Amino acid sequence: MRIAFLTAPAGVEQIELTVPWRAVTGAGHKPVLVSTIPGDVRAFHHLDKADRFPVDEVVGEVAAESFGGLILPGGVANPDFLRLNERAVSFVRDFFEQGRPVAAICHAPWTLIEADVVRGRVLTSWPSLRTDIRNAGGQWVDEQVVVCDHGPNKLITSRKPDDLKAFCEAFLEQFAKAKEAV
Repeated sequence: MRIAFLTAPAGVEQIELTVPWRAVTGAGHKPVLVSTIPGDVRAFHHLDKADRFPVDEVVGEVAAESFGGLILPGGVANPDFLRLNERAVSFVRDFFEQGRPVAAICHAPWTLIEADVVRGRVLTSWPSLRTDIRNAGGQWVDEQVVVCDHGPNKLITSRKPDDLKAFCEAFLEQFAKAKEAV
């Protein structure tokens, strides 16, 4: 199954990209790095520049239906850039409308808020997003990982890099269930 990793050209938290990427690969799926422009993505270790990663596909040129699931890594700047890009927001929204599983960690729910897909959903995030999530109609909880099925798809969320092990286990389980259902 192809799994989209959507990031902005800069600002993604490197560990929130690389650890899930390895988990997806280890489970036999094909990770695909999708961004708003071609070229490469500059990752960060919090606020310090880290490695670059080549973009595989560009939003607006690829459709959600060509993927089995979506992963939204965090980083403070990454989702802030994404939520300002209508093609990226539309790409995210399409996964929800098509009932495909979406996993988001740390600050990534900012993009979900912009896509207007958190209303009625239970999710977690970096604590500073709790008011934004509540204002968008979601229920914020302080838990390591949350799998919410109160909507058209499974939404898997986690708070921070310390939660990556649980996050990866949860989204892999949901991706496997989605694959079986097809």
